[in-house]
Amino acid sequence: MLAIIAFAVTGIIAVSLRGIDLFSACVFGTITALGGGTVRDVILGVPVFWSVDLSYVWVALLASLVAFVAKPLLDRQHLYRLMLYLDGFGAALFAVQAANKVWDLGFGIPVAPVILGVVTAIGGGLIRDVLAGHRTLLMNRDLYAIPVTLGCVLYVLSLAYLPEHRLLSAVVCISIIFGFRAAVIHWELRVPHWLMTSPRDD
Repeated sequence: MLAIIAFAVTGIIAVSLRGIDLFSACVFGTITALGGGTVRDVILGVPVFWSVDLSYVWVALLASLVAFVAKPLLDRQHLYRLMLYLDGFGAALFAVQAANKVWDLGFGIPVAPVILGVVTAIGGGLIRDVLAGHRTLLMNRDLYAIPVTLGCVLYVLSLAYLPEHRLLSAVVCISIIFGFRAAVIHWELRVPHWLMTSPRDD
């Protein structure tokens, strides 16, 4: 629920510069919060998590409404950075929880838990950016997917070789993802230019 709230709020912040109305805020906030998990469950062929418990939808909608109303406050630098940290924590929670779910279902082990962990953490943001016409998370220099991928890989390795320490492994991997994202936010780290291709001038 904390992750859903964080994703809904940061989802609205990400698209609000172009101007959005209340309905658009609810749509973008909910898609950001629930999109990644929805894609994961569709791929897994299991009931979509929010269809089983609609409280996830209500929380996403409520968080979206609050973020829309409180947008002037969220524009303040210190609150905006706080939301970025919450977003990083939400991504960490989503990623590890998803990898754990996929592992327990025995789906595509060992690769699928990593892939779907990343999809769950960044999928909602990708869908939001595509709908809003923004550059997606995977097309800019922000270190977002890399910390999530690293945490998911480490968690899957721990499930394979240290299954008796699952809870501890989950806490450690969530901390690694969040710590990495926190460092990225604090020091404004970016992917080096030499690891990226140059955009073509049409």
